[in-house]
Amino acid sequence: MENYSKARVLEQPSPCPFTDLPADTPQVRVKDGSKIRNLLRFALSRMEADPRRAEEQERLPPPEDGSPEGPREAAGRPLCRQMVFTGCGKGVSKAVTCAEIVKRRLKGLHQLTRLTYSSVVEVWRPLEPAAGLDSLSVSRNLPTVWILLSKEPLDRQQPGYQAPGRYDALWAQAAGREVGGGAAGQRGGPRRKRGGGGGGGGRGKGAGRSRESAKGPM
Repeated sequence: MENYSKARVLEQPSPCPFTDLPADTPQVRVKDGSKIRNLLRFALSRMEADPRRAEEQERLPPPEDGSPEGPREAAGRPLCRQMVFTGCGKGVSKAVTCAEIVKRRLKGLHQLTRLTYSSVVEVWRPLEPAAGLDSLSVSRNLPTVWILLSKEPLDRQQPGYQAPGRYDALWAQAAGREVGGGAAGQRGGPRRKRGGGGGGGGRGKGAGRSRESAKGPM
């Protein structure tokens, strides 16, 4: 492909797998260039009932990248009970990050995750049209994640369901492992101290030589 340059990318997003959602459920589409700060502004302003925070968000400047995911778009709207984060390709990790931050900010949210694929068509054009090369179209299927966060209980039997507060247990296990590692480090201290005792033996040998030298003149 060294003789071609990418002209444009045509994305054909997959439909939302959650078909029984209310019509006013917001969908936050996370792209590779999206700023997490702007996405969280929008999400929390739609789901968090905090008047003081709403006033602070009104004083914030608009998003630098011109994206619509800002507090001014959500101002004056009623709080929603559900929200969907979706990301495709490189935006998958950012979508997961946004959902996890919202769950830690708003306790008691139920989560349902779906994995699909989105079709992307890349159009490549030759660098030198006079060379007789034709334009190329490359189709790719990119993984897409859909994360539903809901204040209302969801069906626990559905695959991809995650109950509220589940991450707390995971954090507790990680903290326990860190504490165990620290104890092991403390146990290692006496070993190093015993090793230092060997150095003391060296000093004892030096003392022996000094006694021998003291006997010489006699």
